[in-house]
Amino acid sequence: MNKTLLQQWIGKWPEIRSAQPLTQGEGVIDQAAFDSVEVEALFTAVNHATTTVGQAVLFRSLAQPLANKELIDNKQAALKELEENPALKEQLENIISTAAEGEKEFYLLLFGDFIGSMGTVRNEHQIEGFGYQQYIRGTRFMLQFVDRIQALERPKSIYLKAIFEKIKQFSDSRPYDLMQGPVYLSEQGIQSKLERKEKFTPAVIFRPTLFKPLLFAIIIGSIWLFMNLLAPGLFTSNSSTPFTAVFFVPLLLIYIPIVGGFDRDKAVIPLRNIYKESIETANALDALGQLDELLSFNKYAESFGSSMNLPEMTTANHHQLNLSKAKNPILGKGNQDYVGNDIDLIKNRMIFITGPNSGGKTAFCKTVTQIQVLAQIGCYVPCDSATLSIADSINYQAPEISHLDDGEGRFGTELKRTKNIFLNCSEQSLVVLDELSEGTTFEEKMATSITVLDGFYKKGCSVLLITHNHQLVDHYIEKNIGLAKQAEFSGDAPTYKFIPGISRVSHADRIARKIGFAKADIENYLNK
Repeated sequence: MNKTLLQQWIGKWPEIRSAQPLTQGEGVIDQAAFDSVEVEALFTAVNHATTTVGQAVLFRSLAQPLANKELIDNKQAALKELEENPALKEQLENIISTAAEGEKEFYLLLFGDFIGSMGTVRNEHQIEGFGYQQYIRGTRFMLQFVDRIQALERPKSIYLKAIFEKIKQFSDSRPYDLMQGPVYLSEQGIQSKLERKEKFTPAVIFRPTLFKPLLFAIIIGSIWLFMNLLAPGLFTSNSSTPFTAVFFVPLLLIYIPIVGGFDRDKAVIPLRNIYKESIETANALDALGQLDELLSFNKYAESFGSSMNLPEMTTANHHQLNLSKAKNPILGKGNQDYVGNDIDLIKNRMIFITGPNSGGKTAFCKTVTQIQVLAQIGCYVPCDSATLSIADSINYQAPEISHLDDGEGRFGTELKRTKNIFLNCSEQSLVVLDELSEGTTFEEKMATSITVLDGFYKKGCSVLLITHNHQLVDHYIEKNIGLAKQAEFSGDAPTYKFIPGISRVSHADRIARKIGFAKADIENYLNK
């Protein structure tokens, strides 16, 4: 069972990026693919969540995309319900907005450091005094959130129903009863009002305040009794008032640390431990994050600036993907001039992408992989239309820098990554290879690349290969395997459109001139 965010946060202050990609073979993306696909930047683009837990849920979704079509379909259905029910969407937005304002108070209650009654708060993770105010604010946050959700109409979609059910389960739980109060401190430990119904053992009612009416009445009554009944001859009407003040002030100085310390150690700290360790509390907090994530998807789609759609998720014997006018989810956001491209990995399981540097090849491949990630978290994607199957793994091999101690050089370093991808992929996988067999002779590069690509083709996965090696692409096109696409140029400038064909023209001189290091530039430097 996956851990909830509250369970992940135990022992540390809540972090948005607490989730991590799973190891290769266990999740849809591993750490290397996470970095190469630029999931961090994708999170920044999609993130419109307003709560910490909402952002953490979104980051967790991106780090660990779903591989279950039913779950993705349910999430999409929830987004459609919000589209069709603007009143519900607005109500949820108001609830989430209010939750964002008080959320930190709950975390401070659960994870804050007590600094004592005489200490001064120096950072946002510290609790001053005995924790009374923090207890009131923290529990109020959860109670208000749950009560407002409970007052809403019941949703129709399975995903939203499940979220609401988590919140209902919390409202039926012991932690909720304790938050509502009263809380009883007895020989059996901490008890809620419900637990006290058939109990007749003595108990102290915990009130989150230093002022205890009954205790104060006992103290004042004791002073009065002492002054008027036990030692009436010692005091006159003129002397009783100053004596009372002199007697009461030291008593108060003793009262505050004893009562406050008792409440903190016997009530506030044990109660917050109950809340931290409660699965119902954890699930309710995750539910808040899930709602915020859905609203973030909506806001991302609304802010993108061009066509956004929920992809049609299909089932197939091997990975399939077809995108119409696809734009990069990061670079295309707010950019009306961004050029969309069609990508078809249904008719062709291999696409060979050629063209000079700075022509958009890498952006093209990251568009495909980022859209696949977004589709598998149930989000909108920037396309006129999109049809995808579930990828059991999304793999991206980017050029790596060899290290002095790896003993393999660039060729061996990159081939290790290729091997790991190959061994862990299946016919349901999406693989992007940014060049193959670099760091060796042309003849060895051709032979190794053909061997590797033949292996991927036999495995049946979808493959995108970025390459400058047009001879390698010729080999496969002649065998009627795959589709060749090349970066289109208008003069010396790329249009960022990818058209059929193989690029055989080098633009190295254009780039060298652009950075001021072409042949003429070198000669000028030498002649100075």
